Amino acid sequence: MDFFIGDLHFGHNNIVNFKDKFDNFLRPFDTVEDMEEAMIRYHNEIVKPTDKVYMLGDIAFNTRGLMQIKRMNGVKILVKGNHDTLPLARYIEAGFKDIRGVDCRNGLVFTHIPIHPHELGRFGCNVHGHLHASQIMYSGDEVDPRYLCVSAEHTNLRPISYEELVERIVAQGGKIGMINGNGPTQNNFNSH
Repeated sequence: MDFFIGDLHFGHNNIVNFKDKFDNFLRPFDTVEDMEEAMIRYHNEIVKPTDKVYMLGDIAFNTRGLMQIKRMNGVKILVKGNHDTLPLARYIEAGFKDIRGVDCRNGLVFTHIPIHPHELGRFGCNVHGHLHASQIMYSGDEVDPRYLCVSAEHTNLRPISYEELVERIVAQGGKIGMINGNGPTQNNFNSH
């Protein structure tokens, strides 16, 4: 199976102090180490060693946090985020099989930072991180269906499966597959 999550923020001491617009803590832990332990446990309860895990950026803020990734199941692929600035060798040492700037599958474009709407082009949806508890909105309280945020705050601090990702996109009115006649509208995600 394939799984997705963004914004683990391992090693980021202040992440446990982040709050939502209602002044609630986004991650209810006393320390970043408590958060890491819980997120590793949640991850390993879901992900098997042979599953692929696409981590959509801002994985760790320091080497200590990054080395916690070694304890997580799965074949890990990093789509780099703005805080993923450690030397390449550290990510390999942490167990990442591949490191990318972007990934494209089934007419979906996977990034850390959401791409500009004019750049969506033929892609049905941009699956991204970066926004934590926020989402891209059309206006007011209407979620833009062209985007799906998989920051840990949107996934209950756990990776979500490709099937759940598709369900979420469809439920908010988004599209899977290429649009505007540019290429196939569906293909097997695991075949790439």
